[in-house]
Amino acid sequence: MTKLKVVHYVNQFYAGIGGEEKADIKPHIAEQLPPLSEQFALKLGEDYEVVATVVCGDTYYNENMEEAKNEILGFIKGFEPDFFIAGPAFNAGRYGVACGSIASAVKEELGIPSMTAMYKENPGVDMFAKKVYIVETQDSAAGMRKAIKAMVAFADKYAKGMELGDPEEEGYISQGRRKNFFAEEIGSKRAVNMLIKKINGEEFKTEYPMPEFDRVDPQPAIKDITKARIALVTSGGIVTKGNPDRIESSSASKYGRYFLGDLQDLTPENSETAHGGYDPVYANENADRVLPVDVLKNMLEEGKIGSLHEYWYSTVGNGTAILSAKKFGQEIAEYLKEDKVDAVILTST
Repeated sequence: MTKLKVVHYVNQFYAGIGGEEKADIKPHIAEQLPPLSEQFALKLGEDYEVVATVVCGDTYYNENMEEAKNEILGFIKGFEPDFFIAGPAFNAGRYGVACGSIASAVKEELGIPSMTAMYKENPGVDMFAKKVYIVETQDSAAGMRKAIKAMVAFADKYAKGMELGDPEEEGYISQGRRKNFFAEEIGSKRAVNMLIKKINGEEFKTEYPMPEFDRVDPQPAIKDITKARIALVTSGGIVTKGNPDRIESSSASKYGRYFLGDLQDLTPENSETAHGGYDPVYANENADRVLPVDVLKNMLEEGKIGSLHEYWYSTVGNGTAILSAKKFGQEIAEYLKEDKVDAVILTST
């Protein structure tokens, strides 16, 4: 039997090149299979051959998506593979976006069965789950062993053209498709049975799971704004000139804390935007368009607000993972509570 040829995609970290300092590495073919690709070759077994590993840095891919994607597709096409695997990306946002983008392009443009894997809250899931199969993983590489096992089991069925079951059975993230089936009981009876179980506090499984959203109770209105201490926070990527914290242009893994001090205005000399999700020209000309420092300073001088927190906080909301955003918010909140801030102006783009 002829072996099925597999091409694997990884970022700079899993290629063994380096971490964030090497995230600008351009697309290339690894000289030899990295350890992760070797693991897939071993676990997939004798029916498969991992013929190549394609590598690209996370920053480079997300900042040059079309160019990088086309170059990577050229590499993959040259090997004439029967199957393509990207990742797993876990909860790494930029890596997840790259894996989803490439896997879906390989499927759609090259007609090759493709898959990837990542955590359910990775931004790559929202962007590509309906286009390509994404096996669900834990949120970090601590779950690598389980991820490889799940990916190999799924790949072995998918690559061989076997019929795939539902997401829960096969371990992939739902693609939003509805499938007809014959149930033993009519819908009204099943619904009543679920309701009774819910009332009795018993475990039950819904046939139509609803999305879960965080509920945040609004705080009471400030009684006297002229005595309030105000802070500025933005997901619009406004940073001090030169982006000293190297905040990524998408799928940010960090936020910045910048001294406001005596600044009366944000200018091209003291600030810029790191955001890659909108045209930066006007924000770089006048960052006050995104973060209204000039207006707040005027209001302070006119006595319309009590005082300003001495720092502003900034990250890039473009594709940033939900868990990362929660972590940023919790850390920023500690700074604000310590300074007894009464209210926050949160800006976006």
